[in-house]
This record gives sequence, structure tokens and C-alpha cells, in this order.
Amino acid sequence: MTHIPGYPKKQGLYDPAYESDACGIGFVVNIKGRKSHKLVHQAIEVLEHIEHRGACGCEVNTGDGAGILLQLPHKFFAGVCDFDLPEPGEYGVGMLFLPPAAAERAACEEIFVRIVEEEGQRFLGWRDVPTNNAALGNTAKAREPVQRQAFIGRGEVYGDDELAFERKLYVICKRSENDIRYNDELANGDFFYPASLSSRTIVYKGMLIPDQVEGYFLDMVDERFESAIALVHSRFSTNTFPSWERAHPYRYMIHNGEINTVRGNGNWMHAREGMLASELFGDDIDKLYPIIHEDGSDSAKFDNALELLHLGGRSLAHAAMMMIPEPWEKHETMSDETLFNKSPSKAYTTSDTAFTSSCVTFSGTKNRFPNWFLSAAGKAS
Repeated sequence: MTHIPGYPKKQGLYDPAYESDACGIGFVVNIKGRKSHKLVHQAIEVLEHIEHRGACGCEVNTGDGAGILLQLPHKFFAGVCDFDLPEPGEYGVGMLFLPPAAAERAACEEIFVRIVEEEGQRFLGWRDVPTNNAALGNTAKAREPVQRQAFIGRGEVYGDDELAFERKLYVICKRSENDIRYNDELANGDFFYPASLSSRTIVYKGMLIPDQVEGYFLDMVDERFESAIALVHSRFSTNTFPSWERAHPYRYMIHNGEINTVRGNGNWMHAREGMLASELFGDDIDKLYPIIHEDGSDSAKFDNALELLHLGGRSLAHAAMMMIPEPWEKHETMSDETLFNKSPSKAYTTSDTAFTSSCVTFSGTKNRFPNWFLSAAGKAS
């Protein structure tokens, strides 16, 4: 079995394949889209008030994980970066976990920059994320990565829709994971982890408890650090080991609960990769595999699939509906016409040529995307 970085190897009754969690979640949003530092502060307050939904280890200052997802704070970045930034939307930011050792970190960074340039984008520069680990427990410190932000200027991209640059950043993300994190020949490459890589959002997270987040990430206290939306998460890893990369939020979602059907749906994803097709990705489609990595938690694998569906041409709400089937979808007495034409699911039947011609599809499938992830009997909430 493949060893999962940051976790013990399979031994006795323990198997890291059964890692799962149940947590505290929350969000704050300005419905008019007005960014402010006040909203960020409110989100941190929400996070601190759901500390009871998370957990810690035998050290009370080593948490199972906590974090926050925000819009890119352009005003803040423009003020703190020692290089010029394009206008919002014309650059992306990668929030990267890297090895503590300088030489190993430099090797990872060299590969990352090479991939950015090979994908036709402009690497603008690095920024060290200022952190303060004084309040962290020894267990969290033992596996603490260096966190740096990689700024990527928009170059030539495939397509002219609003997600074209996001898709290219997604390709860079997938390639860098394969060439760095899963490169057995790269010393401590398993420290590498892209918490986020986007022109829209950024994730600050770690092996923390909620009231450590603001004190650990010093960016949070700057008045220029603004957002109009924030998702927060306090992790409770039930009967499992915490780790820095398995803290939430993920790139597209936060999750509370356990997904009972994760193994079967993960297998379906792997099996159908050979049938994956998309006009939006073009030749980049082959660079995305594997869509789901074995070392991800149930929530991480859900996020992997949701990310693909959204960037493959569907709205986020549409993709989420595909991920969470209606409880009546396999009702024996309901016709396909009732199931797919009268329900909100109609839009994602692969027989609808007008819709699927531009979206990620699995050729040869009759109805919908592989039935992931949450069944009516699932525990997730």
C-alpha cells in the first residue's frame, strides 16, 4: 500500500485508508460583494466560536486543523509584494506548503517555476508567508511546513471564458503535485502541498486550533487584508491522525461528517479517467490524472471531483448537485423522463448534447457523472 505522507504506515488494526473526520463549519458573506477587513475579523470570530466542534491531541495546543478560505486580498498583496502585480483576475496566487530545509525547498520551487513557464504563464515572484508558531504544540511543529505564496501572471490560455485562467492554474496545480509531492526521488517532496492555487481565492490553514489561526498567520491582522466572503473550518479527525494538509478548507469546499461511499466512488473516478473528454481543457486533459489522489481524506477526494466538474464547465451549484444525488434517483418505479427531465438533474445528463459538448464528460455513460460521494444514508452534513 502507498504510504500516506504525515501518517503512520499500515500496521496492526490501523489503516490510513480509513481516515475520516467530523467538524465545525461556518461562513460569512457580504451579499453585495463589498470587501472589508471587518468581514475577515467576523469570520475569525465565527471560527473561534466553533472550537468545540474541533479537536486537539494530548497537547492542548496541537489542533486537528483549522483554517479560512477568502477572496484574494489584492489591496494587501499590492502593498506587501516587492514586485508589481497585474490587475485583479490577471494573476493567480498559490498558497504552497514546502519543506523546512532550504535546499529541499529550493528544489521544489525550481520545479514549480519550470512548470509555470512550460504552461505558458509568467512567474512573478515569491512571497514568504509571515507566521508565528510560538503557541503551537510540539507535535504540530514537528511537521510544520514553510508556507510561501507563488504569484503567477496570466499568459496565453486555452479558451476565452471567465474560468479559462483558473483551468490553467488547475493544470499547474495537478502537474506540480505529481512532479513534486509524489516524486519519490525528491527529498521530502511530500511536504509540498498546494493549499490553493487560484486567481480568485486563497486558503490559510494548518494543524491548528481555531484560536491560533489569527495569531499564526500574521497577514490576518492587516487592515488591507479584505474579502467579501469567508469560509472557516474547525477539524475533528475522528479516530485518525491530524496533519497540516488535511486541515480545511480545501480549494472549493469545507465539510462536516464522514462519506460512507468514498472508496467505491474513488474507484469509479479512476476507472473512468480513460473516457474523460472536454473541449474546455483541450490537450491539457491528460495532465490532470489522477483526478483523485489516494492520500486524500474523504473530504479531499470530494473536493478533487467537485473542482474538476466546476472547471469542466458547470456552475458550482450544478456541480454540487451532481456530487450529491437526490435520494429518489434510484427509485425503481420512476421513469428516466421523470428523473432527468423534471428534476434539476436534467442539465447534467450526458445525453444532452447541447449542454455536454463543452463540459467534462465521460464518454459512453448513460446518465450522470459517477454517483459520488454522498448517499441518502451517508453521515455527512
